[in-house]
Amino acid sequence: MDIIKANININFMGQRKAALALSLVLIVLSIVSLSTRGLDFGLDFTGGTLIEISYEAPPELTTVRAQLDVGGFEDFTVQTFGSARDIVVRIPASESEESGADLSTRVLEALSVDNPGIDLRRVEFVGPQVGKELAEQGGLALLYALFGILLYVSFRFQWRFAVGAVAALIHDVIIVLGFISLFKMSFDLTVVAAILAVIGYSLNDTIVVYDRLRENFRVKRKGTAIELTNLSVNQMLGRTLMTSLTTMAVLVALFYFGGEIIHAFAYTLIMGVLIGTYSSIYIAGNAAILLGISKQDLMPVEKEGADQPDMEMIPERFRRQ
Repeated sequence: MDIIKANININFMGQRKAALALSLVLIVLSIVSLSTRGLDFGLDFTGGTLIEISYEAPPELTTVRAQLDVGGFEDFTVQTFGSARDIVVRIPASESEESGADLSTRVLEALSVDNPGIDLRRVEFVGPQVGKELAEQGGLALLYALFGILLYVSFRFQWRFAVGAVAALIHDVIIVLGFISLFKMSFDLTVVAAILAVIGYSLNDTIVVYDRLRENFRVKRKGTAIELTNLSVNQMLGRTLMTSLTTMAVLVALFYFGGEIIHAFAYTLIMGVLIGTYSSIYIAGNAAILLGISKQDLMPVEKEGADQPDMEMIPERFRRQ
């Protein structure tokens, strides 16, 4: 008879070495991709002009791109925005430092040749210096989030859990960034927001597993760290799968029906949910096991003299003079 019984009994930790090897391979591939291909930074970080234009009828994007080519524009991107009749033209900052108003006028002239009824909805300009500051602030936001999580989990649980949680989050961020680099998705502020959301999502799953693991360490009289980790993961598996599947349903709908403007945002969250669920099961618990978590680390600290009788409850005539 097994030492530990549960309604679901999948030996996750039995595959922990294979999972660790898979994670190392993915991390190496991600680092290689980030080093060689880099990130395709959007206008939020590189600077440039965003022009939103509305058509009377849905335009062909290939035709729009051809018209901009004829107009002398380079390195631009064209995407639908909201409906099929609305498009967004992104033009990176150039050395000429042409103003947003002049640039939008040129774009309208190039696109109005065959479509005189187009309407300019919005023009936004981000300078290169502002883009650099946004990149720095986005990176600092990620570092502050990881550092705050390390402090919180150390205070709330135990330092081994804190290291495991942060290791799982760093694992998630590196692999998500690697997939963004590999598939050349646009990296802008919405992607930074998505990565921060991924950190929160993954941490939530990890904390739930750790909380159950701490409870099992205190309650169960028998069982090794590996067996108790398996039990904890199995106990939370139904909740984890339901949360992940319902979240994925929304994100897949956003990815396919939300338009190109939020493809990178939805893609980042989809990859984050998949990798975050995986890391909550295999990386966080595995890290705590590798760091030598034990029952003694999680047992509540007894107060000094807690096992001595309360003198106030003893009648005065029986107290030692």
